[in-house]
Amino acid sequence: RLSSCGSGAEATSEEGDEEELPGLLGHGDGVPRLETPTRLPSSLGGERAVFVAAARTFSCSVSADDALWSWGYGAEGRLGHGNAQNQLQPKKMGAFAGRRVVTVSAALYHSLARTADGAVFTWGGGMYGCLGHGDGIANALLPQKVESLEL
Repeated sequence: RLSSCGSGAEATSEEGDEEELPGLLGHGDGVPRLETPTRLPSSLGGERAVFVAAARTFSCSVSADDALWSWGYGAEGRLGHGNAQNQLQPKKMGAFAGRRVVTVSAALYHSLARTADGAVFTWGGGMYGCLGHGDGIANALLPQKVESLEL
C-alpha cells in the first residue's frame, strides 16, 4: 500500500491570492500535514503500487494491475479525470481502461504516461506546448495520445 508524508501545498492564483490546498497527501479532507510516512486509506483497488510520481500539488501511481491512479490538486486537468476537481484520495483514471500503463511522470502542471504498447499520453496544463500535441491546446482534462511519438 501507498504511504505519504509532508504538508498540503499552497497555490497562488492568477490574481496573486494564496490558496491553501488541504488533503493533497491522499488521506482525505482534514489531513494537512503528516510528519512520518503514513499509509493511505485507499488501497488502489486492492492492488499494490509499482510506480509512483509526485509533483508539488498532486501524485500519480501505477498499480500492479497496470491501472493509473491520481490524487491531489486538480486545476488545469492535471489529474486526468476529465475535470479540474481536487481528489483527496487516490482515484483510478478511467481514460486508461483496457490499457496497460507501465510508467508515469508528474511535472508541475501536467503528466505523461507510457503504455505497454509504447504509446505516450499527456494531460493537464499545456502552456508553451508542453503536452506535445502541436495544436496549441492550453489544457487537456483527459489523457491524449502524443501522435508525433508514434513509431
